[in-house]
Amino acid sequence: MTEQKLLLFRKWDTTEIEIKDLGLQTAISLKQVVYPLDFGRSALKRFNKGDVNIVERLANKLMHFGKKYAKNTGRQGGKKQHSLNIIKLAFEIINLKTGQNPVEVLVRAVENSAPNEDTTRIVYGGTVYHVSVDVAPIRRVDLALRFIADAIKEATFSNPKPIEEYIAEHLILAANNDPAAPSVKKKNELERVAQASR
Repeated sequence: MTEQKLLLFRKWDTTEIEIKDLGLQTAISLKQVVYPLDFGRSALKRFNKGDVNIVERLANKLMHFGKKYAKNTGRQGGKKQHSLNIIKLAFEIINLKTGQNPVEVLVRAVENSAPNEDTTRIVYGGTVYHVSVDVAPIRRVDLALRFIADAIKEATFSNPKPIEEYIAEHLILAANNDPAAPSVKKKNELERVAQASR
């Protein structure tokens, strides 16, 4: 008897997807689930978010709310069901536009939006230096998802066009590593600043 695959949203197969960025293989989880909801099981364990399905992590990032000038106030709206429904619709649009598996498009978008280098402040004898540092894999995925979610929220802010279309457009652009995609632009900017302070 063949083992039955669990399809995400009963539609998308996540087993065939290959994570090309070797550094992110441990940080991007594509575990088989029908509905990406783990009820915060990983919330209190350190580094456990690496085991949370990447689609659910995107939904969590989309729940952050705030004004246009304060996009992430550290608070979440708690409407996770709504957030997941939006992603489900966006996946349908991605599939119609590209003919690809939308989860794979999301993984490519995260890979292309994840910065390798960042800067940190070091205070040495009263003087502040900005030093370039490598970014840990889990933080790379975190930053990539934050860049994607922030760009989507900024684009849809007081705009009549539905958010699903913005998500689909943005993920397709980022998956193609298009410099016009706001999250890719943000990543390149961060790495440029880091290179300057090596």
